[in-house]
Amino acid sequence: MNIQINLDIELAKKKMSLTELSQQVGVSMTNLSLLKTGKVKAIRFSTLAAICQALSCQPGDILQYVADDSVKDKSGI
Repeated sequence: MNIQINLDIELAKKKMSLTELSQQVGVSMTNLSLLKTGKVKAIRFSTLAAICQALSCQPGDILQYVADDSVKDKSGI
């Protein structure tokens, strides 16, 4: 997947534990842990918004697109 999850970085910046975040946003520790490790395929906008509010950050601080060097240009060049 080309989307990198930087939740652990934002948690460290705010000196917040996953437990604290879980309590603030109302999402289980299991689900946040799966998100943190990048083992999820989707996230609800409402969950992302709640995380951003709790961490005082933007969605782009948590989600990052990482280009895959093996993907070729559509023109075939």
